Amino acid sequence: MTDPAVGGPAPVRILVCDDHVVVRAGLLALLDSAPGIEVVGEAGTGEEALALAARLAPDVVLMDLQLGAGIDGVETTRRLTAGTGRVPHVLVLTTYDTDADITRAIEARATGYLLKAERPEELFAAIHAAAQGRTALSGPVAGRVMANLRKPRPALTDRERDILAQLATGLGNREIARALFISEATVKTHLRRIYDKLGVDTRAGAVAVAKERRLLP
Repeated sequence: MTDPAVGGPAPVRILVCDDHVVVRAGLLALLDSAPGIEVVGEAGTGEEALALAARLAPDVVLMDLQLGAGIDGVETTRRLTAGTGRVPHVLVLTTYDTDADITRAIEARATGYLLKAERPEELFAAIHAAAQGRTALSGPVAGRVMANLRKPRPALTDRERDILAQLATGLGNREIARALFISEATVKTHLRRIYDKLGVDTRAGAVAVAKERRLLP
Protein backbone atom coordinates (compact mmCIF):
# COMPACT_ATOMS: atom_id res chain seq x y z
CA MET A 1 0.00 0.00 0.00
CA THR A 2 1.68 3.21 -1.18
CA ASP A 3 0.77 6.84 -1.20
CA PRO A 4 1.11 8.11 -4.78
CA ALA A 5 1.37 11.71 -3.55
CA VAL A 6 4.68 11.12 -1.78
CA GLY A 7 5.81 7.79 -3.19
CA GLY A 8 6.08 6.19 0.25
CA PRO A 9 3.82 3.81 2.13
CA ALA A 10 0.28 5.08 2.59
CA PRO A 11 -0.83 5.58 6.20
CA VAL A 12 -2.98 2.93 7.83
CA ARG A 13 -6.53 4.27 7.81
CA ILE A 14 -8.20 3.76 11.22
CA LEU A 15 -11.78 3.87 12.43
CA VAL A 16 -12.06 4.10 16.23
CA CYS A 17 -15.11 2.60 17.95
CA ASP A 18 -15.53 3.21 21.70
CA ASP A 19 -18.65 4.32 23.54
CA HIS A 20 -16.77 6.38 26.16
CA VAL A 21 -16.33 9.89 24.78
CA VAL A 22 -13.34 10.72 26.99
CA VAL A 23 -11.56 7.45 26.18
CA ARG A 24 -12.25 7.94 22.49
CA ALA A 25 -10.89 11.49 22.60
CA GLY A 26 -7.74 10.22 24.31
CA LEU A 27 -7.27 7.54 21.65
CA LEU A 28 -7.75 10.06 18.86
CA ALA A 29 -5.15 12.39 20.37
CA LEU A 30 -2.74 9.48 20.84
CA LEU A 31 -3.19 8.15 17.32
CA ASP A 32 -2.80 11.63 15.87
CA SER A 33 0.83 11.52 17.03
CA ALA A 34 1.49 8.04 15.60
CA PRO A 35 3.63 7.73 12.48
CA GLY A 36 1.96 6.11 9.49
CA ILE A 37 -1.54 6.13 11.01
CA GLU A 38 -4.49 8.25 9.92
CA VAL A 39 -7.79 8.32 11.84
CA VAL A 40 -10.59 8.57 9.28
CA GLY A 41 -13.57 8.30 11.62
CA GLU A 42 -14.89 7.67 15.11
CA ALA A 43 -17.97 5.82 16.33
CA GLY A 44 -19.70 5.49 19.68
CA THR A 45 -21.92 2.50 18.84
CA GLY A 46 -21.65 -0.71 16.87
CA GLU A 47 -24.31 0.43 14.44
CA GLU A 48 -22.46 3.68 13.81
CA ALA A 49 -19.21 1.77 13.25
CA LEU A 50 -20.87 -0.44 10.63
CA ALA A 51 -22.27 2.56 8.76
CA LEU A 52 -18.98 4.48 8.84
CA ALA A 53 -16.92 1.46 7.83
CA ALA A 54 -19.13 0.94 4.79
CA ARG A 55 -18.68 4.58 3.78
CA LEU A 56 -15.03 5.18 4.73
CA ALA A 57 -13.46 1.76 3.99
CA PRO A 58 -10.84 1.88 6.78
CA ASP A 59 -7.93 -0.56 6.84
CA VAL A 60 -8.36 -1.26 10.55
CA VAL A 61 -11.22 -0.78 12.99
CA LEU A 62 -10.09 -0.29 16.59
CA MET A 63 -12.93 -1.93 18.50
CA ASP A 64 -14.01 -1.85 22.14
CA LEU A 65 -16.04 -4.85 23.34
CA GLN A 66 -18.60 -3.14 25.56
CA LEU A 67 -20.55 -0.52 23.64
CA GLY A 68 -23.53 0.22 25.87
CA ALA A 69 -26.86 0.20 24.05
CA GLY A 70 -27.20 -1.67 20.77
CA ILE A 71 -24.94 -4.41 19.45
CA ASP A 72 -21.69 -5.10 21.28
CA GLY A 73 -18.16 -5.09 19.93
CA VAL A 74 -18.12 -8.82 19.18
CA GLU A 75 -21.28 -8.70 17.08
CA THR A 76 -20.00 -5.56 15.33
CA THR A 77 -16.74 -7.36 14.59
CA ARG A 78 -18.63 -10.36 13.23
CA ARG A 79 -20.65 -8.18 10.86
CA LEU A 80 -17.62 -6.16 9.75
CA THR A 81 -15.64 -9.29 8.84
CA ALA A 82 -18.55 -11.19 7.28
CA GLY A 83 -18.74 -9.10 4.15
CA THR A 84 -17.41 -9.94 0.72
CA GLY A 85 -14.61 -8.18 -1.09
CA ARG A 86 -12.44 -5.80 0.87
CA VAL A 87 -13.29 -5.90 4.56
CA PRO A 88 -11.44 -4.11 7.37
CA HIS A 89 -9.26 -5.89 9.88
CA VAL A 90 -10.60 -5.52 13.42
CA LEU A 91 -8.24 -4.94 16.32
CA VAL A 92 -9.99 -5.31 19.68
CA LEU A 93 -8.87 -2.80 22.30
CA THR A 94 -10.52 -3.46 25.64
CA THR A 95 -10.08 -3.76 29.40
CA TYR A 96 -11.57 -7.28 29.44
CA ASP A 97 -9.28 -10.30 29.24
CA THR A 98 -11.50 -13.23 30.24
CA ASP A 99 -11.32 -16.49 28.32
CA ALA A 100 -14.93 -16.04 27.18
CA ASP A 101 -14.30 -12.53 25.80
CA ILE A 102 -11.13 -13.61 23.98
CA THR A 103 -12.83 -16.69 22.52
CA ARG A 104 -15.84 -14.70 21.30
CA ALA A 105 -13.64 -12.08 19.65
CA ILE A 106 -11.51 -14.71 17.90
CA GLU A 107 -14.64 -16.54 16.73
CA ALA A 108 -15.84 -13.23 15.28
CA ARG A 109 -12.60 -13.11 13.23
CA ALA A 110 -10.87 -10.28 15.07
CA THR A 111 -7.32 -9.92 13.75
CA GLY A 112 -5.92 -8.94 17.15
CA TYR A 113 -6.79 -8.47 20.81
CA LEU A 114 -5.10 -5.78 22.89
CA LEU A 115 -5.67 -4.49 26.40
CA LYS A 116 -6.00 -0.77 27.08
CA ALA A 117 -3.08 -0.98 29.51
CA GLU A 118 -0.66 -1.45 26.59
CA ARG A 119 2.06 1.12 25.93
CA PRO A 120 1.40 3.44 22.97
CA GLU A 121 4.28 1.90 21.01
CA GLU A 122 2.71 -1.54 21.37
CA LEU A 123 -0.63 -0.21 20.16
CA PHE A 124 0.94 1.45 17.12
CA ALA A 125 2.84 -1.72 16.23
CA ALA A 126 -0.32 -3.81 16.62
CA ILE A 127 -2.24 -1.48 14.29
CA HIS A 128 0.40 -1.81 11.58
CA ALA A 129 0.46 -5.59 12.07
CA ALA A 130 -3.34 -5.80 11.86
CA ALA A 131 -3.35 -3.73 8.66
CA GLN A 132 -1.20 -6.46 7.11
CA GLY A 133 -3.48 -9.21 8.40
CA ARG A 134 -1.01 -10.36 11.05
CA THR A 135 -2.28 -11.40 14.48
CA ALA A 136 -1.52 -9.00 17.34
CA LEU A 137 -2.11 -10.08 20.94
CA SER A 138 -1.30 -8.47 24.27
CA GLY A 139 1.14 -10.50 26.34
CA PRO A 140 -1.48 -11.59 28.92
CA VAL A 141 -3.94 -12.47 26.17
CA ALA A 142 -1.34 -14.53 24.29
CA GLY A 143 -0.56 -16.31 27.56
CA ARG A 144 -4.22 -17.20 28.06
CA VAL A 145 -4.57 -18.44 24.49
CA MET A 146 -1.49 -20.67 24.82
CA ALA A 147 -2.60 -21.99 28.21
CA ASN A 148 -5.99 -22.92 26.77
CA LEU A 149 -4.36 -24.67 23.81
CA ARG A 150 -2.23 -26.74 26.19
CA LYS A 151 -5.18 -27.78 28.32
CA PRO A 152 -6.40 -31.32 27.72
CA ARG A 153 -9.72 -30.95 25.94
CA PRO A 154 -12.60 -32.77 27.59
CA ALA A 155 -13.96 -35.36 25.21
CA LEU A 156 -17.54 -35.15 24.00
CA THR A 157 -19.79 -38.10 24.78
CA ASP A 158 -21.53 -39.97 21.96
CA ARG A 159 -24.81 -38.26 22.86
CA GLU A 160 -23.16 -34.83 22.85
CA ARG A 161 -21.71 -35.56 19.41
CA ASP A 162 -25.18 -36.56 18.20
CA ILE A 163 -26.64 -33.29 19.45
CA LEU A 164 -23.77 -31.29 17.97
CA ALA A 165 -24.33 -32.93 14.59
CA GLN A 166 -28.01 -31.99 14.73
CA LEU A 167 -27.07 -28.47 15.82
CA ALA A 168 -24.86 -28.11 12.75
CA THR A 169 -27.86 -28.73 10.49
CA GLY A 170 -29.59 -25.68 11.96
CA LEU A 171 -32.19 -27.50 14.05
CA GLY A 172 -33.64 -25.87 17.18
CA ASN A 173 -33.84 -27.56 20.57
CA ARG A 174 -37.35 -28.90 19.99
CA GLU A 175 -36.43 -30.40 16.60
CA ILE A 176 -33.26 -31.96 18.03
CA ALA A 177 -35.28 -33.51 20.86
CA ARG A 178 -37.71 -35.04 18.38
CA ALA A 179 -34.94 -36.33 16.12
CA LEU A 180 -33.11 -38.03 18.98
CA PHE A 181 -36.21 -39.12 20.94
CA ILE A 182 -35.21 -37.22 24.08
CA SER A 183 -36.76 -34.34 26.01
CA GLU A 184 -36.09 -30.70 25.21
CA ALA A 185 -34.76 -30.24 28.77
CA THR A 186 -32.21 -32.99 28.11
CA VAL A 187 -31.11 -31.23 24.94
CA LYS A 188 -30.55 -27.99 26.87
CA THR A 189 -28.52 -29.83 29.52
CA HIS A 190 -26.30 -31.42 26.89
CA LEU A 191 -25.88 -28.10 25.09
CA ARG A 192 -24.59 -26.46 28.28
CA ARG A 193 -22.03 -29.24 28.64
CA ILE A 194 -21.03 -28.96 25.00
CA TYR A 195 -20.54 -25.19 25.35
CA ASP A 196 -18.38 -25.70 28.46
CA LYS A 197 -16.22 -28.34 26.78
CA LEU A 198 -15.72 -26.31 23.62
CA GLY A 199 -15.19 -23.01 25.47
CA VAL A 200 -18.02 -21.16 23.70
CA ASP A 201 -21.35 -19.64 24.66
CA THR A 202 -23.34 -19.66 21.43
CA ARG A 203 -24.73 -22.27 19.03
CA ALA A 204 -22.79 -20.74 16.15
CA GLY A 205 -19.62 -20.79 18.21
CA ALA A 206 -20.09 -24.47 19.06
CA VAL A 207 -20.54 -25.40 15.40
CA ALA A 208 -17.54 -23.29 14.34
CA VAL A 209 -15.23 -24.87 16.94
CA ALA A 210 -16.56 -28.36 16.15
CA LYS A 211 -15.75 -27.89 12.46
CA GLU A 212 -12.31 -26.53 13.28
CA ARG A 213 -11.55 -29.55 15.50
CA ARG A 214 -13.18 -31.96 13.04
CA LEU A 215 -15.70 -33.17 15.58
CA LEU A 216 -18.52 -33.34 13.05
CA PRO A 217 -19.05 -36.23 10.62
